[in-house]
Amino acid sequence: MRTLPPVLVLGGTGKTGRRVVQRLAARDLPVRIGSRSGGLPFDWQDPSTWRPALDGVRAVYVSYHPDLAAPGAAATVGELAALATACGARRLVLLSGRGEPEAERAEKLVRESGADWTVLRCAWFDQNFSEDHLRDAVLAGRIALPAGAVAEPFVDADDIADVATAALTDDRHIGELYEVTGPQPLTFDDVAAHLTAATGRRIDYVPLSAEEFTAELTGARLPQDLVELLGHLFTTVLDGRNAHLGDGVQRALGRAPRGFADYAERTAATGIWDAR
Repeated sequence: MRTLPPVLVLGGTGKTGRRVVQRLAARDLPVRIGSRSGGLPFDWQDPSTWRPALDGVRAVYVSYHPDLAAPGAAATVGELAALATACGARRLVLLSGRGEPEAERAEKLVRESGADWTVLRCAWFDQNFSEDHLRDAVLAGRIALPAGAVAEPFVDADDIADVATAALTDDRHIGELYEVTGPQPLTFDDVAAHLTAATGRRIDYVPLSAEEFTAELTGARLPQDLVELLGHLFTTVLDGRNAHLGDGVQRALGRAPRGFADYAERTAATGIWDAR
């Protein structure tokens, strides 16, 4: 029996990438992890690592690090998409963001690459509260952000991975742009209430000004480029432009997306938010 060429999952150890890897492996499909921290070495900032990772693959899940909103991200993704197509990859599935001009430029370059493409334009991840810097905020019982009362339809990374896996393996998704969101917009006060109910501990949302937020990040000794990126994301993208719902999960999978309360309950049961 002829073996299928592998699917390359960039960011294959990250929040969405590792879930895509798990789903492909569960279907006995060959998969290659491209990551700085596992699998075949791949570094977005080191183009010399790109061709070895792309050699012989049939499809690529494109997850850019640190974020498609970062300056220069679109050009870098465009270069990767062109090289992937030249190396023989016929399908590209791009993890994108909502309301981000740089992300939309990256989408355009992927569409123009000559490969079969699918774009997943996603809301903020539920898992930012458990698998990223906001986990510490949940543990501390204080989620302090410059988001005011803006609502966001937070999306479960498991839903993103389900849509991405479908797009990587089923021709029906070629040429589709999916707006992937959760089932309802939530404010950060709503999020704090769900987390309080799931953990049994009081967790508050504290609205900050942009200046206060930057000062807190700087005081936590985060790298300056990350401080600037997070400041941009929270003060620009979270301005209400993305409060509306998308129907990407419904269109791609024929089911409703998972809700934040369900995510919070499942995650609390793992103990990851237990008080230290």
